[in-house]
Amino acid sequence: MAAAAAAAAALSRVPDVEIDGGGVFKYVLVRVRAAGGPGKDVVRGHGWAEYHADLYERTAQELAQQGLGCECLGGGRLSHRPEERKIHVYGYSVGFGRADHSVTTEKLKAKYPDYEVTWADEGY
Repeated sequence: MAAAAAAAAALSRVPDVEIDGGGVFKYVLVRVRAAGGPGKDVVRGHGWAEYHADLYERTAQELAQQGLGCECLGGGRLSHRPEERKIHVYGYSVGFGRADHSVTTEKLKAKYPDYEVTWADEGY
């Protein structure tokens, strides 16, 4: 039971959203799992990533160090305009397919409650 509790605690420490403070960049939606336990979906988006796989690989490495596994559910792009308090979710990943942008949007709304967060399946 202690292992399950430790896994749940590690999972609870993983932030739901980590994105750049502004700009247009790629993102991935990742399902994080504790060994044999529950899981949760997290959003990772950064301008340094040339490919969606770059985001996923770094996220997977960071999670593995905490004893957590993960799988990529898909990707897309984010347009984050902090001066307007707006984030737009759109597009897809060639390698991972389109993430469920509605899930991503809900995660972003929770992290940025005073923002207008929108999504569309159009665009690359």
